[in-house]
Amino acid sequence: MTIVYVVLVLYMRNGWMKLPYFHPGKFIPHSKVTVIIAARNEEENIAKILDCIGSQEFPKEQLEVIVVDDHSTDKTGEIVLSYANQGVKLITLNEGNKLNSYKKFAINKAINVATGDVIITTDADCRMGPKWILSIIQYMETENKLMVSSPVCYDEEKSYFERLQTLEFLYLIGLGAAGIGNGNPTTCNGANLAYKKSLFFEMGGFNGIDELASGDDELLLHKVAEKNADRIGFCKSIDAVVYTDAKENLKSFLSQRKRWASKSTKYKDKKVVILGVSIWLFNLSFLLSLLFLIFGIYDASELVLTSLFMKFLVELAFLYPILNFVNRKELLWKLPLLTVIHSLYFVYIGIVGNIGKYDWKGRTVK
Repeated sequence: MTIVYVVLVLYMRNGWMKLPYFHPGKFIPHSKVTVIIAARNEEENIAKILDCIGSQEFPKEQLEVIVVDDHSTDKTGEIVLSYANQGVKLITLNEGNKLNSYKKFAINKAINVATGDVIITTDADCRMGPKWILSIIQYMETENKLMVSSPVCYDEEKSYFERLQTLEFLYLIGLGAAGIGNGNPTTCNGANLAYKKSLFFEMGGFNGIDELASGDDELLLHKVAEKNADRIGFCKSIDAVVYTDAKENLKSFLSQRKRWASKSTKYKDKKVVILGVSIWLFNLSFLLSLLFLIFGIYDASELVLTSLFMKFLVELAFLYPILNFVNRKELLWKLPLLTVIHSLYFVYIGIVGNIGKYDWKGRTVK
């Protein structure tokens, strides 16, 4: 299983290295863009992201911003309304408790009234640089892509735990980018996802995946990849990065990862399933071998240490160019610890993410 894992990670590293760096040019794209933000109780964050979008180096006449207030009980809606003079539009949901996937419903409702040719989704707790939209749309047009995934990174960490999350999260972002680089899109992040509005309707929107609370990003990506894998791109540009915050404590971190893992029950692409299961089985076998060694069930210390060392080396080889891309190479000092604890967390999430319910934004969903 260690050999399988090493081969898989090296294959994914090759996918990342295949992706060319993209540098925004001076030309103005012709596409009109609608940025959609589904927000629930985000009064502490919503103004920051609207200010970031308002500072974009992108023609104002080609930019539309729609915020969907998902039953907020704070001042989120009021703050959004204060940006109406800057062209920000507000949609307020009033659906009660009859839905399981409020976010997909919110995005779908916004897309139905959007005037943009291209939809970009992001989250209310995100931040981005002034060339964010410009870089994504230039890349989409020059590379003739229908869907574009772009980097997401944690920053402004306040603790060692949050910095560990940044390293682990960049591993996940790297896997998603690498899959696209290899021509087999597997994962993306809805905090930084762009696609043609016409493509969304052509794919039937969220039909078939709308009963699951999560999956407005990955499951939509999989639908598109079934017919248009070669028209999905990854904008490997530092200008396209969206920044957000890590979770403050273990409980909220596990809840988030459980929500992300719940999407795997709807995966239809066998290659994606095989990749996920193979990585999970390796981590399970590694963890069990480590436990057997600790409790003296069998003495295979050389084998376990060799497996651990190979795991560390291949993850170092994979993460180094990604950390170099986002200028966070100092996080590599945390890799030895993450190499060990990642297996425990990965096995746990792989189990609980596929059973039961979880809390999200004050709701219990499945």
